[in-house]
Amino acid sequence: MPAQVGKQHDLHGSAPDNHHTALLLIDLINDFEFPRGDELFAQALPIAPRIAALKKRAAEAGIPAVYVNDNFGRWQSKFEQIVAHCLSDGVRGRPIVEQLVPGPHDYFVLKPKHSGFYQTPLELLLKHLGTQRLILTGVSSNSCVLFTANDAYMRDMELIIPEDCIAACNEQEHRFALEQMKTMLKADTRPSDEIELRSLRAPQTE
Repeated sequence: MPAQVGKQHDLHGSAPDNHHTALLLIDLINDFEFPRGDELFAQALPIAPRIAALKKRAAEAGIPAVYVNDNFGRWQSKFEQIVAHCLSDGVRGRPIVEQLVPGPHDYFVLKPKHSGFYQTPLELLLKHLGTQRLILTGVSSNSCVLFTANDAYMRDMELIIPEDCIAACNEQEHRFALEQMKTMLKADTRPSDEIELRSLRAPQTE
C-alpha cells in the first residue's frame, strides 16, 4: 500500500514531514581542507550534480532530506556557520556545496564521529518522520557512509545507496566499500537514475 504523506506533530510542529523513506546527505557540506581532502574532492565533485538531481526528485516525491554532517571537531559549531564557511571564497569544497545548499525545509544533524547515528538525534528524528528506509548519499564511501549504513542496517532499516551518489578518495576504496554494503548490508546500489522514487512502497515489517 502506498505511503500517505501527512503531517507529524509529535515534535510540536518542528518535524512536519511523514514518509517511510528519507534521503541522507552525508558530509557534503564540507570544505575538504584536511589530509587527502584534495583526493576526496576530486572524486566527490562529479557526484554533486547527481545528488542535487536526486534531492530534487525526492522533494517532488515527498521524501524529506536530512543533512548528516561532521562537526569537524568544533563542539561549538552551528550548521549554518558550517554552510557559510564552505561557501566562502577560496574554500576547496565550495563548488560542491554551491550545488547542495540546504533548503528551508531540510533537516540537519551534526555528528561527532563517523556514523550519523552515534551520539546524535538522527534515530529519534527518523522515528518521528516514520522512516523505515534510507537513501544514503555523500562521502566517503568507506568511512562515514559505510559506518552510517552499518548502524542503519542494525536498526532493521532498508538501504538504498546509489553507487553514483557516493565517493571515496579513489575508485578502489569506493568499490570495496560499495561491495560490502551491497553484500553484507543488502543495500540496493543501483545508479540514481534507475531509482523511481514515486513508486517506492513502505518496507514490509515482519
